[in-house]
Amino acid sequence: MDRVTVFTLGGTISARGGDASRMTGTEVLAGLGAGIAGGGLDVELRDFRRLPSSSLSFEDLAALADEVRETLATGSGVVVVQGTDTLEETAFLLDLLCETPRPIVVTGAMRRPDLPGADGPANLAAALAVAADPGCAGLGVLVVLADEIHAARLVRKTHTTSVTTFASPGAGPLGSVVEGEPRILLRPTGTSAIHPLRFDPAVRVALVTLSLGDRGELLEDLDTRFDGLVLAAFGAGHVPTWLVDPLERLAGRIPVVLASRTGAGATLTRTYRGPGSEHELLHRGLIPAGPLDPAKARLLLHTLLSTGAKSPTGYDRPGITAAFAHVTGAGLA
Repeated sequence: MDRVTVFTLGGTISARGGDASRMTGTEVLAGLGAGIAGGGLDVELRDFRRLPSSSLSFEDLAALADEVRETLATGSGVVVVQGTDTLEETAFLLDLLCETPRPIVVTGAMRRPDLPGADGPANLAAALAVAADPGCAGLGVLVVLADEIHAARLVRKTHTTSVTTFASPGAGPLGSVVEGEPRILLRPTGTSAIHPLRFDPAVRVALVTLSLGDRGELLEDLDTRFDGLVLAAFGAGHVPTWLVDPLERLAGRIPVVLASRTGAGATLTRTYRGPGSEHELLHRGLIPAGPLDPAKARLLLHTLLSTGAKSPTGYDRPGITAAFAHVTGAGLA
């Protein structure tokens, strides 16, 4: 591919010092100097937003997905440049909504352009190389930082400041960029896309993380305000015994997805069978997230509910369970 469209959304890579001002997309690309022209790559710029990624809204991301799909249809590869705080969520949402054989790459920076060792230009150059390489097609959406290439559904930010913060716990990167050339070492068995999927910003999915001594106050009346819930439970999917009955009642009214708060590894299905165990919760109506972390599980449930997994008479628990198993490759209980 000789054409790549770059969508700039803001973030550290475009920061002017530590205040709220942001560089334009043109100024961000200028940081590469003659690198683009020297590589013979035709780069089209879309100065999409100028926001810290913590301020991106569902409406912003829905509009981004629409424009990315339109761009892919023209035969262009895509690079999305944004802040790293929510980068993994943007990448996974695009992975769900934008099925394409062309590469989609998300990147950003950990150090501002005015700081020593700013990593933005190197990350952007590597992302462009991946997006332009036909050998990186068919891998789903990719995240490229620190010369590592990660799958969107596996990657997460693991450190507040390190330039190597992005990692794929339990899997590792798919490859790396060496001397400006992508080298893919591993290929996923499938992608996250389940089509057709929609994303309705009006859908509301809660994410509740349990902590020691939790009495469940955040679960009260939740079904009157939200369409679904992702529960970030202890360990491999465990809760206090006193929350089992309230969760069962809640799961009878809205989908409740059982994820782990640990940040790596899958929720189990049958290893533990006592009160509050994963086995009991799944048989009380909760849906297993498998290895999907809570933030990504929330986005998958959001898209499924947007696409029609709910109705005035209830929700499609078997369908949602099957969709999670498909995306994650997890076995079903």
